[in-house]
Amino acid sequence: MSTPDTTQHKLIVLDMAGTTVADDGLVELAFTAAAERLGEDPATMIDYVRATMGESKISVFRHLFGGDEARAQLANLAFEDAYGELVADGRIAPIPGAAEAIAELKEQGRTVVLTTGFARVTQDAILDALGWRELVELTLCPSDASGRGRPFPDMVLAAFLRTGAVDDVRRIVVAGDTSYDMLSGVRSGAGIVAGVLTGAHDEPALKEHGATHVLASVAELPALIREFPA
Repeated sequence: MSTPDTTQHKLIVLDMAGTTVADDGLVELAFTAAAERLGEDPATMIDYVRATMGESKISVFRHLFGGDEARAQLANLAFEDAYGELVADGRIAPIPGAAEAIAELKEQGRTVVLTTGFARVTQDAILDALGWRELVELTLCPSDASGRGRPFPDMVLAAFLRTGAVDDVRRIVVAGDTSYDMLSGVRSGAGIVAGVLTGAHDEPALKEHGATHVLASVAELPALIREFPA
């Protein structure tokens, strides 16, 4: 019997905040600052923000402001500004072992893509702060994939189309820390949808929304993929 080619899972799509990047609660801090700048009470909205971690932030604000596009856009800009200021203050760091895991995945011959629900300007600020500009082949935000963030599968499918790393969506691996990451992976058809426990949601929530595996952190991902049957 031939040995399965485990390198067939050659496209790895990783979330950033909470999965590869430890932001120490900066999303909630930035949201609070944005709400206050618009004269809103963040306490009335924070539960929804927590429940929708991983979703495109403009989508969150559209819901919170009842479809008022102008106000949602203002809130999103205020959020991105506040988050960028916190990043500039050195309030983020890699999840322990994340950079090493990405390097190991690349050494295994896999293509790694980083995705986020933030706008491009914020994603770039994070990459610059961590010195990760050259870490992976491709980084994607919602505007790079039809404008729709998670839980839609668009960013995963954009990674599939842009990299050409695999010829079957079942050979994609998606990893993230939120329910919306799991839904995005499932809806894309990814063969491995791994939840990690370093971010927003716990194991029951990750499994409920489609996680095929739950890991303590992304540092465990290379070993999981290496052992997973092709």
